[in-house]
Amino acid sequence: MTTRAGMLIAAGALVAGTATVLPASATPRPEPTPRPIAPLVWSGCATQAYPKLQCATLKVPLNHDDPAGRSITLALTRVPHTAKESQGPLVVNPGGPGGSGRTMAGFVAASLPAKVAAQYDVIGFDPRGVGRSEPALNCRPGHFDPVRHDSVPSGAEGEQRGVERAQAFAKACGEKHGDVLPYIDTVSTARDVDAIRAALGAPQLTYLGYSYGTYLGAVYARLYPERVRRMALDSVVNPQGVWYEDNIAQDYAFDTRHKDFMAWVARQDATYGLGTDPAAVEAAWYGMRDALRKTPAGGKVGPGELEDTYLPGGYYNGYWPKLAEAFSAYVNDKDAAPLTRAYENYGAADTAADNSYSVYASVQCRDAQWPRDWSTWRTDNWDVHAKAPFSTWNNAWYNAPCAFWPVDSLTPPDVSNDEVPPVLILQATDDAATPYEGGVALHRMVRGSSLVVEEGGGNHGVTLGGNDCMDEHLAAYLESGRVPRGDGQDGQSEVDAVCAALPEPEPKPKKKAGEKRVAAAPAAATGGEVLHALLGHER
Repeated sequence: MTTRAGMLIAAGALVAGTATVLPASATPRPEPTPRPIAPLVWSGCATQAYPKLQCATLKVPLNHDDPAGRSITLALTRVPHTAKESQGPLVVNPGGPGGSGRTMAGFVAASLPAKVAAQYDVIGFDPRGVGRSEPALNCRPGHFDPVRHDSVPSGAEGEQRGVERAQAFAKACGEKHGDVLPYIDTVSTARDVDAIRAALGAPQLTYLGYSYGTYLGAVYARLYPERVRRMALDSVVNPQGVWYEDNIAQDYAFDTRHKDFMAWVARQDATYGLGTDPAAVEAAWYGMRDALRKTPAGGKVGPGELEDTYLPGGYYNGYWPKLAEAFSAYVNDKDAAPLTRAYENYGAADTAADNSYSVYASVQCRDAQWPRDWSTWRTDNWDVHAKAPFSTWNNAWYNAPCAFWPVDSLTPPDVSNDEVPPVLILQATDDAATPYEGGVALHRMVRGSSLVVEEGGGNHGVTLGGNDCMDEHLAAYLESGRVPRGDGQDGQSEVDAVCAALPEPEPKPKKKAGEKRVAAAPAAATGGEVLHALLGHER
């Protein structure tokens, strides 16, 4: 049987988006004279987990085309190198858009082999609008407060409620942050990354980006190819689909991944008691969804919140045992408490999530064209929902403010590149958040890149999460700059190296009848759990 890693995906099958078509070696824009950059002043901001972490701030232009104009502040972190010879800065980004990257520096420095981490100043940052950077966006606090109306519209009235909610968010963003919204976009953030490089006094940087961070890295490399020393991109956004088409591709992929979860639950019938037929298990899940429409669990978990709770399982299968336990308790024991706890752990939004979503919407709505006629959204999402019902409408409403965004959209740059040094691309075949086709597309667009695939893996983020094979490729690249070269020129495969996926998670042992649960010390989080907490569950 031909595996996805071994397939040659036809170029015509890739989703096409709007892009500025430039020759691969063209310079997208002339750079204005930059303002003088003050040296960074680092101070200790150690945490228990990351005792070597340091913090600093950097002022950058709000509008990089007007360096003398208004400034904004970026919050930075660093774990300094300890080796005698430094390889310079390793700038890391967890994705989003809207993800905070300050803690990411500590995680990456602690997770890489000590010999490799010691050679770098590992640099994290909160992108413009995010977290500790100033100003931080929060367009409409409480936008995701429970219980929301069912994400799947029930007739014209239900759809209108969703439209009005999206309009309210877009309007609030314009009213609160209209002065900065024109500059919350990927190109501006990439230029911030170069300002960070300059402030560090480094002629070049090495970059590690996950998820949306792969697109940010690709844009940076297009703008500043001569300033890239090395670049590793993990779980790749398809640059040919930003952002409307990419979100539709996600809808299909998350539905498939949800079915993978249902099949896993069926294989664990001895633990969860939901049956051995994946289709019947899935029907029970949708039956739970229907019941929550009438009576939300704990007064908090309706259909939309249920989708929010189970969507993280599409990013990381390490959540499956807890999610299955909540599912089983609700269906078999009529006990909603585990489901409510699961929502609070995986689905509920806090102030940080409100900030992250505000930046997510601001970047995606500004970056690229979205349909402004709501009838297009209606037609497309009902069509996709008929084939992939798990999260299609939930995702539609998540992105719907872009139909009403108060700032005009840009045209995304072509990130094709024949000037950058070899780029390492790392991708799982069954990733739902950034489907496999995105890794292949970028591999084709960046000359000399190397594609390393986790065959059969469905987790989003495949390095520093427990797969030793993938980690070895990343570490070797960061240490030496060498990338694997497979036999991808034979017309049969474009993959340079393949790693096996990690084993499926084990179910939690079922408590026996009458057995008292003994309180135990919390188990230390695994690398995968820490990584996926940092990556978040951006759409």
